[in-house]
Amino acid sequence: MKADIAHVEIAAIVPALPRGVRLRFDETRRQWFLLGPERVFEPDEIALEILQRIDGVRSIEAIAQELATTFEADRDEIAADVLALLRGLADQRMVDL
Repeated sequence: MKADIAHVEIAAIVPALPRGVRLRFDETRRQWFLLGPERVFEPDEIALEILQRIDGVRSIEAIAQELATTFEADRDEIAADVLALLRGLADQRMVDL
């Protein structure tokens, strides 16, 4: 029963980048950065895959399903990882949930 509740919760959460936060590729460093007011986050490859899918339309569930299909991995495990990353970024005000 708890799995169903968690499933419904992530289906309703649509992450978005708040005003002033941007995902940018720095040509000089050949590196992606999540830039915010007085903050910089250098995402690893996994975080980048998640961040590139944040469009203000797709839910966490949709992002997790897309990643699970792309990487042939367990959707529930990926959903938990996506939610953990996004909650951490939300705590830093780099993502709105």
